[in-house]
Amino acid sequence: MELQALIYSTLIADAGVSALVGEKVFDGRPDETQYPCITFGPMDMSPDDMEGISGREETIQIDIWSRDGGRLRPCKEIADAVKSALHLADLSLATNCLVKVEVESMRVFLDRDGLTAHGVISVMADIEEA
Repeated sequence: MELQALIYSTLIADAGVSALVGEKVFDGRPDETQYPCITFGPMDMSPDDMEGISGREETIQIDIWSRDGGRLRPCKEIADAVKSALHLADLSLATNCLVKVEVESMRVFLDRDGLTAHGVISVMADIEEA
């Protein structure tokens, strides 16, 4: 949860992201979707211990949602802003040591309804555990 909290606070504080979604960054989709918005998706973790240092490689999915008559551009703009805010950013965790954070992939497509644009961003972090 420490990484997700850091990503959340980074996205909320970033001028480029907040200009596009305001403070609509949620853990899971809200009851009534407020477009555009960002939500946190699945997370994976793999131990990454080296020479007596406990570490982990953590990957978290960030989902972007927009609805503008089936247009993908608004979702792509938000995805680019999220990438700019997070990719190789100089961030730090309160308890553990964040070695590196990077955007591994981005994908934007239309959902089945033909109206909702959906962006999926995979963010990977190397963390040394305290």
